[in-house]
Amino acid sequence: MDKLVERETGARTTPASAPAVAVQFFLIPLVVVGAMVLMYLGFRSLVTDERSAAEYLIDIRNGGTDHRWPAAYELSRLMSDPELVKREQATLGPELVRAFEASKDDDPRVRRYLALALGRLVPPIPSDARRVLIDALNDPDSETRISTIWALGSTRDESVVPALRQMYGSQDAGVRKMTVYALGALPGDEGNETLVAALDDAVPDVQWNAAIALARHGRREGVPVLKRMLDREYVERSVSRQPRTEDEVDPVGEVMISGLRAVAALRESTLSAPVAALSRDDENVKVRQAALETLKAVS
Repeated sequence: MDKLVERETGARTTPASAPAVAVQFFLIPLVVVGAMVLMYLGFRSLVTDERSAAEYLIDIRNGGTDHRWPAAYELSRLMSDPELVKREQATLGPELVRAFEASKDDDPRVRRYLALALGRLVPPIPSDARRVLIDALNDPDSETRISTIWALGSTRDESVVPALRQMYGSQDAGVRKMTVYALGALPGDEGNETLVAALDDAVPDVQWNAAIALARHGRREGVPVLKRMLDREYVERSVSRQPRTEDEVDPVGEVMISGLRAVAALRESTLSAPVAALSRDDENVKVRQAALETLKAVS
């Protein structure tokens, strides 16, 4: 699911408009993607052949415990190919719905990956798929709920907004974070009230996702939050992930770049000064480059 992952919805939009640009830099919650990667590394060596979606579905229905969830993962991975989905959706869609319904009492990992697979169907998705995903918002497993929320955000179907808005009331920050992402990924303005409320969430990265989601919709209520996202000292106090020197990942820089791209999407000239300062002084070359690009957009 963008660097879930990880920019799942980015592949479904065009770069011509500011909202379309904004989707490319959502701070998509890493719960789903991180779980996928970590679990996958544990079993990938056991699955060396590239099989069809139909074969993976057979394993999900009839395989043993150690085969069903790896098959569900492989199916969700296979369905990241939009051409395959377009070609096979007519048969895949109903089969996925049946498999998802049958997974209620199965290993939760099977259900999580099947939700991701349903989310990769080409919109408009079958009504039965929408129905089973909405039903799964009450799943007892929080990671399944998070995967389901992501899938509903990928449907491009505004009718799912009321169900998603209710999920923002969750005590689970990961659920709230993904809910904000999903509402921002959907078209229309129905979810904007919830996004504005999320700007005051107790968890900083829920606030950040809300500000970016609003920017995607061309709304400026999140500009004060975006301004904070450009402050390295503030972000460092809020980001718990540690930098990984082996692959040069800077979690603080990632947040700042996301904020910069949202500023560029809004063409928010009121933030020109902090953007210019980052372009000159930030310690991360990628942040400096993003700031330079943002300056072009806001000038």
